[in-house]
Amino acid sequence: MEVLFLKENRTRSEQRLTFNKSDPMKQIVKILTLLLAVTAVWIGLLQTSTISESFTWLLPLYLIVTLGCYCLLMVGVGLMNFPTCPQEALFLQQDIVEAKEFLKKKGVDVGSD
Repeated sequence: MEVLFLKENRTRSEQRLTFNKSDPMKQIVKILTLLLAVTAVWIGLLQTSTISESFTWLLPLYLIVTLGCYCLLMVGVGLMNFPTCPQEALFLQQDIVEAKEFLKKKGVDVGSD
């Protein structure tokens, strides 16, 4: 789970969002373990013939389609629950104003407000 926090020791114009991510190697090991387990079950089903062979050969395709549907569902849920951050919007507007002032001092035409 990613935790979002602001660096408090910076000035307001320098505040940036930082992500605290877990170790990527742990994620790779989890994915490879899951992939190995699914492959072992699939090969076991092919060897034992408990399910018809024509259906068993299509299981990887069904798994990929199901995974795609799950990913689309998670994207939809994430979009429905997308948080609004009014304070961050104010910080962004202030950063834009400061950047425009800085560029005007350097002689760059930044356009009208």
